[in-house]
Amino acid sequence: MLVCIDIGNTHTHVAIHRDGAFSVQRDIPTPLLDDAAEGLPAYLAALCVAPPASPFNSTVPPNLGPANSRSANAEGDAARGGIAFCSVVPSATPRLLALAATFGLPAWQLTHAVRLGVPITYPRPAEIGQDRLANAAGAHALAPSRPAVVIDLGTAVTFDVVTPAGGYEGGIITPGPALVTRYLHERTAQLPLVTDLDSPIPSVIGKSTAEAIRIGAVVGYAGLIQTLLDAVLAEFAARGLAEAEIFLSGGAAEFVHGRLRQPVRIVPDLALLGLAAAHALNHR
Repeated sequence: MLVCIDIGNTHTHVAIHRDGAFSVQRDIPTPLLDDAAEGLPAYLAALCVAPPASPFNSTVPPNLGPANSRSANAEGDAARGGIAFCSVVPSATPRLLALAATFGLPAWQLTHAVRLGVPITYPRPAEIGQDRLANAAGAHALAPSRPAVVIDLGTAVTFDVVTPAGGYEGGIITPGPALVTRYLHERTAQLPLVTDLDSPIPSVIGKSTAEAIRIGAVVGYAGLIQTLLDAVLAEFAARGLAEAEIFLSGGAAEFVHGRLRQPVRIVPDLALLGLAAAHALNHR
């Protein structure tokens, strides 16, 4: 019974892992991580893990209201098993550790120095983002005997390569779709900021500037991902590796799902799953 926390640049993803499944999941804006009303203090208090004197005891997060109260109450003291977390925001790490201490919870951080279930053959392991290591641990847990490519589509898009012989080998980093549209707006005089990347695209011929940007970010982005994926799989084939399992994760996964030629497996909680799996390996 574990609170799994993935601290990202934009959002922090939190869930309770219990009996092999996740529940009471929530996304928190990372700047609000330790906000009493909107952040982790309220989340943990709602799970009945706050000490009696905690100032956060009476605060219930908005998405753990009546609709989710049974789930939260059923978890009860689930978080007393502690916290497992990874972070790509160094300044957020001490804030989380301070919160864990306030609630009397042991906190364990996934880094390159812990056991992931696979070796790390990347030349400079300390440079690897902890979310990418968590994804690698999750991919290994789901496909332990196969090569895997994890494509995590968030603020940045990362490709992470895991093989049976090499373990975590490395990957690719490219800007995410929202960064592309923001950059176009910030670096040009007339292009608007386009934030709607979810609406259907009826035609690939844009009839407005905003439409043209959205097509480039959504349809064109899938082409970028496909080209990078083809290159990785070609290298796998040249090395004589078996067919790879391809995982999609992250908030922008739906941008490319259905637009890739290869079959893919969407696992939105892959990093959280990797956290739980690695925590178990390191606490036997």
